[in-house]
Amino acid sequence: MANGVAAQVVGAPSSSKVLARDLSNKRKLSHAKAGLLWGAFGGMSWGFAGVVMGIAFAMAPFTGGATIFTGPLVGAAMHDGFAGIFLTLSNIFTGRGSEIFRTLKTWPGILVCLAAIFGGPIAMGGYLLGIEFAGASYALSITAMFPVVGTIMAAVFLKEKITPLVWAGIALSVVGALIVGWTPPEGGSMPHFYLGIGCALLACFGWGIEGVLSTFGMDMVDPDIAISIRESVSCIVSIVGVLPFVAGWALLGESLGTFNSLWILACAGVIGGISYLAWYKSLNMTGVGRAMALNITYVIWGIVFGYFMTDLQLTTNLVVGGLIITIGGVLVVANPKELLNLRQGA
Repeated sequence: MANGVAAQVVGAPSSSKVLARDLSNKRKLSHAKAGLLWGAFGGMSWGFAGVVMGIAFAMAPFTGGATIFTGPLVGAAMHDGFAGIFLTLSNIFTGRGSEIFRTLKTWPGILVCLAAIFGGPIAMGGYLLGIEFAGASYALSITAMFPVVGTIMAAVFLKEKITPLVWAGIALSVVGALIVGWTPPEGGSMPHFYLGIGCALLACFGWGIEGVLSTFGMDMVDPDIAISIRESVSCIVSIVGVLPFVAGWALLGESLGTFNSLWILACAGVIGGISYLAWYKSLNMTGVGRAMALNITYVIWGIVFGYFMTDLQLTTNLVVGGLIITIGGVLVVANPKELLNLRQGA
């Protein structure tokens, strides 16, 4: 009997071990919840930034670009440029400026640079072309399908756990985006509406791929450093590798000298940079699937801000589709018990 009791005592976990495990789980849950808050904030601020960019595009000199593509692509380069300056200065003032250059020499840093190309010239360019041709609220809604690309790639390459509830939420988001983009707004003011929808779809692929690459890189790179590199590299690649092919340098010079639109673009860039920082933190803390699903709530925020700040005409498709997309994002994070295993395989 005594030996049996002794065996039970030896086999049972000590109270200190149980307490340590509980504290560890609490910290993990708190970390994951903080990531969800970052994701939600990133969605709200991105919706606001998109509407501000739309306002800038309606002003000179963007209304008279060399081609229909020039204005949005110049705007994309300037947006990422202002965001990069703001984020880099923030890192310098907090004593982490040297980390940026050290990170660029590492493999994770190279992955972040590659993510910048997909998320900047490809995704950001497509997104802003979508704003130009289809309007901010419509472009915001269509680009909300990017979690489909990111989640599938995360399941394959990062071995993230994608539950049926997550898939259901993403499926709802896709349905909502299709509803939004099915019918152009009335009035005939957007002759290139479906071209804008196509450009917004291109952004889906760029941002989906970026999310996976940057998340993989941020396993060894601080999100604050990663997003500073991302925005700066995106701006440089856009100016050197994209604008020369759309006669963009002349418009870039003119826009830098036009104060009325310049300060609006600068504001949009800073807001967009903060939004991107929030998204990168969420990617790192909660995983690709949930971070992306929370981020797409920018659809409903874009509609709200667009209604109060612009002459956006609300349509049934826009409102219903936006609500469905938002519900889909909420479903993805509906079970907090799963937050402890966000970055673990199934």
